[in-house]
Order: sequence, then C-alpha cells, then structure tokens
Amino acid sequence: MKDILTLPGAPRVPGLTFRRFRGEADYPHMAAVITACKVADGIERSTGVEDIARTYRHLENCDPQTDMLFAEVNGQVIAYGRLFWEELLDGIRTYNLLGFLAPEWRRKGIAAAMWEHGERRLREIAASHPQKIKRFFQGMAFESEKGLIALLESRGYQPVRYETYMVRDLGEPFPEAPMPPGLEVRPVEPEHIRPIFDGSNEAFRDHWGARDESEEEFKSHQESPMFRPELWKVAWAGGEMAGVVHNFVDEKENAEYRRKRGYTESICVRRPWRKMGLARSLIVQSMKMFKEMGMTETALSTDSQNISGAFRLYEGCGYRKVKQQIIYRKPLE
Repeated sequence: MKDILTLPGAPRVPGLTFRRFRGEADYPHMAAVITACKVADGIERSTGVEDIARTYRHLENCDPQTDMLFAEVNGQVIAYGRLFWEELLDGIRTYNLLGFLAPEWRRKGIAAAMWEHGERRLREIAASHPQKIKRFFQGMAFESEKGLIALLESRGYQPVRYETYMVRDLGEPFPEAPMPPGLEVRPVEPEHIRPIFDGSNEAFRDHWGARDESEEEFKSHQESPMFRPELWKVAWAGGEMAGVVHNFVDEKENAEYRRKRGYTESICVRRPWRKMGLARSLIVQSMKMFKEMGMTETALSTDSQNISGAFRLYEGCGYRKVKQQIIYRKPLE
C-alpha cells in the first residue's frame, strides 16, 4: 500500500506531505501533537505513549492502515486524524472523525483538507453498510476549541448534544444521603467484575446515544491504571448489582496539574432501583472516601440533557460546571 497520499484541495505549504500510519513508531509523534494541542486549547489531559498504545491494541471498526492520516512538514509530524464507526442502540450509525493539529499550523487549510479526506473514506466504508438506517457523520469539540468548532460548522455539522464536565470541592459539607432499605455496599471481589460490567451496560441503555461496551473495551479498561475496582462503590440487592460509581484516580494527571482529584464517573443505577436516592448515596459515599484518601476535589462528566435528571442530581451533590463538550452531527447522504 502506498505510504504517501495526495489530498485534493490541500494547501500549498512548503514541505507539507500526507501519509499513512506507520505503527508504533508514530505513538511518540501522536503524543507530542496531543500535548501541543491541549495547551493551546485549554484542555486538561495527560496522554502519553502508553495510553495511546493501549487504545490502539483494542481498536474496533477502524483499520489504522486505511483509517488514519498524518500530516508532516519537512518530515516532522504536525497533525494526525483517525476515523471509526459505531452502531447505537437507537438504530443510528455514526461515522466519527477526530484529529489533532499543532497550533502553529492552524488556519492554513490543512485541517479542512484532512477532514475532507476523512469524510471521503467514511463514505467508502458506509457504502458497504445497510443503507436503510439513519447515518450521520459525527465530531466532538470542547467549547474552547474555537478553530475546530468553526471547521465543523462550516462543513454543515450541527450541535446535537452537550457533555458537561463538573468539579466538586471536598472541603464543602456533604449532603445527607442514606442508603435505600434492602441495599448494601460491599467491597468488589474479582468475581464481581463481570456482573458489574454487564449491569452497567444494561443501566446505560436508556441514555442518549447508548451502545453496549464491547469485550475489547472491557479488556482495555482492565489494562488501564485507572481501573481501580477497590475504589468503586457498588450497591447490591442480594446477589444483583443495583448501582455503581466507577471511581478512579488519574495519578499522572494529578501530578501534571498539581492537584488531588478523584473521579466519580460512569454513575449508573439499574431500573428496579431508580428514584430511591441510590445514586446520590453512592456519590456521597465516594466523595467521603476520596476525602479520607487525601483528595481535595472530585470530578465527573454528564450528558446535560440526561432524561434521568443526572445534571440536577450532581448539582445537588455540590458539583459545579467547569467546561462543556459539544457533539456535532451531519447527515451522511
């Protein structure tokens, strides 16, 4: 397969070339571009080579040899993009694009040419898929990524959903949140991992844009340093998992940003135990645990339009919005 690619409509920038993925040797280049972008865009993340390697060991619906694109100037990687598709439980299929472009090379037409290439490739993939379902291109941008937002909107993408990121100061008093009768929290044992995974999949099926997490994602989670079952707060009704908060600490991120934060993420309650105050109780228990560990804040993200009222629940627990991510879609015709 030819390594160097020609992109129609690419800008005439001296030394600019486009190429395919070259395997693990590209991981350090990808990490460097991500780091440059996060500083320019005001996004907090600590993505290293090992994080990228773990992600790429478990890719699904994406062939990196055909579904990735790199841009170089005089042999130095300045940008890369990747695409993949997902089938959602509501019958919609999304064709997703993501990418990173070093800030000093923006506003030159490079991102537009790469995005156009990505859409062409996704149309090729979609041509072999069922045609009688709703299909959309999809991209995501934090509200601080002004250039990406402008690119998406110029190409006809429209906002369809908002993900809100929230933080809670653990120095503030905790609300009252007793456990509902008949339920108890127990330490997570190895044999609990699969029932918790399956129960979480079931609980999230009611959410917008839901899909079941796959076995590959399950494996990827277990390889992550953020996989900390000993920190989870899991409620049981006898032998059935009723609800869970998948708590974790990102030690690398805390070190980089000089903070003590615990994450209270992937909060879910199965249908028979909803509207009993269970989620609130598990969240408050999680916050108290993190405070005892020496953390000074907790954080989470949530769908702002969640039908279960999750945003109001988190505000009631003391969380406050710090940033927002926008999900954009455009019909794939």
